[in-house]
Amino acid sequence: MKRGKRYQEAAKLVDSTREYEAKEALELLEKMPKPKFDETVELHVKLGVDSKHADQQVRGTVVLPHGTGKSLKVLVFAKGDKAKEAEAAGADFVGAEELVPKIEKENWFDYDVIVATPDMMGVIGRLGKVLGPKGLMPNPKSGTVTMDVTKAISEIKSGKVEYRLDKTNIIHVGIGKVSFGAEKLAENYQTLIDAIIKAKPAAAKGQYIKSVALTTTMGPSVYVNQK
Repeated sequence: MKRGKRYQEAAKLVDSTREYEAKEALELLEKMPKPKFDETVELHVKLGVDSKHADQQVRGTVVLPHGTGKSLKVLVFAKGDKAKEAEAAGADFVGAEELVPKIEKENWFDYDVIVATPDMMGVIGRLGKVLGPKGLMPNPKSGTVTMDVTKAISEIKSGKVEYRLDKTNIIHVGIGKVSFGAEKLAENYQTLIDAIIKAKPAAAKGQYIKSVALTTTMGPSVYVNQK
């Protein structure tokens, strides 16, 4: 695959034979030639677990100290007082059963995260086929099925991210924008890495963290020494 000129220039800055300290890697990403938009800095962590086994799943959420740089739209499924609470807390959309046909028939996906009160999960279950593949299904593990809708909305708006293994046992998460600078990105990085280490399953044997790489949206990978 032929890479563009900017990617090739960026790749020249990276010594692919070594692993960098996290802060050093982030400073390197800052120096790379930039496109016309503020790129996201992505963290990719390969773990020594097998996601096919239920007891080796790694999944959770963490609030990044400096947020993600993205303004997320939140849809809340709730009724009565909880619906009013969600509106007061700054939810972008609030509703109940009447939203099901809008999502199913009109392909309405003008939101990034769905929060639901537990009593609404029966309604949302009918949307599993459309929300599941898009990673939008609320889940108690990620704090998006809850009676405390105010807290859920506040955390999402202030930079909560979810991390989970993909089928190749890698976690991919955006940790902020290049414009944040290496200092803030390093704090976000450390917060997320600490959470992943803490989430190590008891059933995981051998080396837990196999490799850690940082990239920008359009740039090459920089490998990090994370032992």
